[in-house]
Amino acid sequence: MSVSTNDVYAREVVMARVGHLIRRKQHEIERATRILRAFFDPTQMQAPEPGVIRRVILIGPYARRSWYEDRRTIDFSDYELWIVVNHPLFKEECCWRRARDVIRRELGDRCAADLEIYSKSDIRIAKAERDTFILDRIEAGITLYRASRDASMGDRNSRGMRP
Repeated sequence: MSVSTNDVYAREVVMARVGHLIRRKQHEIERATRILRAFFDPTQMQAPEPGVIRRVILIGPYARRSWYEDRRTIDFSDYELWIVVNHPLFKEECCWRRARDVIRRELGDRCAADLEIYSKSDIRIAKAERDTFILDRIEAGITLYRASRDASMGDRNSRGMRP
């Protein structure tokens, strides 16, 4: 089934967000983003609202265009992904265990993925306190997924796309 060109979560659109990388890295980052969204498990926590991933941001060397890969020594940069969720309870490891396992299984031999989970309130506090560590990385990072902009997993799945 062909993907509609207005599907803002089409693989090609997501990979274009990291178009400065080689094709293999684009695919790996897109796949990691898709896995995070598909295997985030908010049902592990009892919270006052349903769990939602608000943003997935690529930070670090792949966002700064300073990544490295040395096939001779098998030394390479890790993917650094920051995930922003709607409620602090969804930062708990139990919500991310399966996603981490799938990423490790699918990408682990080629590149490690470091995940940092923040809540919307963490970001608000960082802004209020002018926390440059967090704010500078978010500003310099590449937003791979934003809930307010990109198609939801349910929308994509109903059109026959796989996670």
